[in-house]
Amino acid sequence: MADNIILGDFFSHDFESAPFDLIYERTFLCSLPPSLWNKYAARVAQLLRPDGKLAGFFFYGEESQPPPYPLTEQKAVEIFGGRFELYKSEPALDSLPIFAGKEKWQEWRLSER
Repeated sequence: MADNIILGDFFSHDFESAPFDLIYERTFLCSLPPSLWNKYAARVAQLLRPDGKLAGFFFYGEESQPPPYPLTEQKAVEIFGGRFELYKSEPALDSLPIFAGKEKWQEWRLSER
């Protein structure tokens, strides 16, 4: 099992097994300050193979006392729209209590480069 776990900086680690078919998201993006969101989207795009997918639970709402930092529809389009195509979005049915009613299951496909 230890061979499957990587301890490293997402933004700079040399993932030898990249490109990936899928990157799973759950609470990582919303833990980052919004100033890093474009860097996150660029890194995900770099790590995915052509037509690869970013899928998972994305936190939407209004900032009250972040973190977590919620997305808005407009912000999601800003950070993902130029690199990815949203092809599935639905309310999450099994959120953690802190995110209840504010998460969406989304699947984004890497656009042609």
